[in-house]
Amino acid sequence: MSIIYGVLSIILLISLLVGVVRIFLGPTKADRMLAAQLFGTVGVAILLLQSAFTHNWVLMDVALFLSILTSITVIAFVKLGEVKT
Repeated sequence: MSIIYGVLSIILLISLLVGVVRIFLGPTKADRMLAAQLFGTVGVAILLLQSAFTHNWVLMDVALFLSILTSITVIAFVKLGEVKT
């Protein structure tokens, strides 16, 4: 079972590396913001994997807080990017 957690963690870390490339090469601010959102999502997924693997259920609370925080950042980005007519 630990091999599955390890493989899933490696896949998630590879997606983070792709997100870093998108942040540096992203042509628009929206692309960069979506890559930053990817960091939050992958961070939550890694925390949930570690919580299940180590049976440390406090990490689930941290993952919940991180998911709420990333949602708030996306809402703030959308609100700041609105065009006023």
